[in-house]
Amino acid sequence: MKVLLSLHLPARLENLGRFKESVVDCAKAEGFDQKRIQEIELALEESLVNIFNYAYPDEVGDVEVNCKLEAGRLIIEIIDSGIPFDMTSLPDPNLTADMEERKIGGLGIFLIKKMVDEVKYRREKDQNILNLIIKKDR
Repeated sequence: MKVLLSLHLPARLENLGRFKESVVDCAKAEGFDQKRIQEIELALEESLVNIFNYAYPDEVGDVEVNCKLEAGRLIIEIIDSGIPFDMTSLPDPNLTADMEERKIGGLGIFLIKKMVDEVKYRREKDQNILNLIIKKDR
């Protein structure tokens, strides 16, 4: 596995642009097309904003984003030490229900799952580790 990027910054909204720009640069350097890059950017933004808003309710923590290349797939690894949260365990929202009947929340996570090819989560050493796995072609 080839490591393309390792970026560790405070989990604050003002760092979102730096995270996105760095990951987009990795994807471009590896030959991902513009459509895939936009999907990567959206999935990354949704993931990070969730961490910024919910992982550290009482303090500001850090986020680490790593980009790795393995077998032609881009793996974006997002690590935080916030409260445990496994987005892969949540069911998809009911998109066919009337607006009044829909539960609030979950659409961002649904988008993440649709924008990438695979999502993996694990909790290790008091850290959330989220992997967004993206193939060049769908």
